[in-house]
Formats: sequence, C-alpha cells, structure tokens
Amino acid sequence: MYSGFMSTPERLIESTRELLWERGYVGTSPKAIQQHAGAGQGSMYHHFTGKPDLALAAIRRTAEEMRATAEAVLGGDGPAYARIESYLLRERDVLRGCPVGRLTMDPDVIASDELRAPVTETLDWLRDRIAGIVEEGRAQGEFTDALVPQDIASTVVATVQGGYVLARSSGSPAAFDTAVRGLLALLAAARTSAARS
Repeated sequence: MYSGFMSTPERLIESTRELLWERGYVGTSPKAIQQHAGAGQGSMYHHFTGKPDLALAAIRRTAEEMRATAEAVLGGDGPAYARIESYLLRERDVLRGCPVGRLTMDPDVIASDELRAPVTETLDWLRDRIAGIVEEGRAQGEFTDALVPQDIASTVVATVQGGYVLARSSGSPAAFDTAVRGLLALLAAARTSAARS
C-alpha cells in the first residue's frame, strides 16, 4: 500500500489519517492502524506514546494539508472574486467529505482540547484568509463596502462544509455544486459595476 521509501512513522501517520477519515476516532483502533500501516505494535509504541499521540500527529498533518491546498488557490493572482471562485470550484472528492470538517463531528476529537486544537486553528485560519481576500476586494473597489469580510468568510466556509453534508446525505455531488453556485451568485451581485465590466 505504501512506498518502500516511506518510514514507519510516516506509514503510521498516513494510516491513521485515512482511518480517522473513514471510521472516526473510536473506530480507529491501534490494531487497525498497525495492520493498515504494515507496522508492528512495538514499532508504533516506539515512535508514538499511544493512539492519542498518533491521532494528534495525523490530525495536524491533515490540517496542514488542507491549509496548503487552500492557499495554493487563494494565494494566486487575480481579483478577489476570482480567487474565492477558484477555491469554491476546485476539484474535491465531495462524497467523501472534508477530512478536517468531519473531525468536528467526532465526539472524541471535540471532547479533547488537544485533538480539537488543530481543527479549530485550521478553520479559523481559513476564515481569516478568506476575510482578508474580501477586504482586499473592498479596498480595490471590486466589492461593495456593504460586504462584511468576516461574515462572508464564515459563509464561504459554511457553504463548503454544509455542501459536503448535503452531498453525502443525497449521495450526489449535485447538492454541493448547487450550494456553491448559489453563493457565487450572491457574491457576484455584491461586486461593484466597475468590477463586473
């Protein structure tokens, strides 16, 4: 499953990431992690103090990956609307859901301040990043001053996360796509006439 060049700690982290996404914290046993990673119990406990330590490393890695993926789109050139549009329209495995967003629905992750922290930090970072782009758009006359950057950023994040839920419940990515189109229509309406021409 994993390249022969991947170290045992890396295999354990990647296996934990995948299992957390598929099964959640309770459903991810140390034995399942070891089997998935092709690592023995001794190897696991040599590198990590236990399941919580390994889960934290996996959640941090997932959070870092989500930030990098978002930044690759949001940090590009172009007008604010186009950057937000690119983020909303980027390719996603919609029916699988968001690996970070799904952690917010895991009671064991949410109950742990330590496990929850990278999730909260990542979603806060995403909202702040998008709010900054909306503010740029306002400052450059692309968006009307009526837009409140933090409100729009929260709406973007809520649309993406809610879109995943709608798509998974219906078994079709169409629900996600509809939510995104609706939000983009609202954002387009908030662009100044100069930005639209």
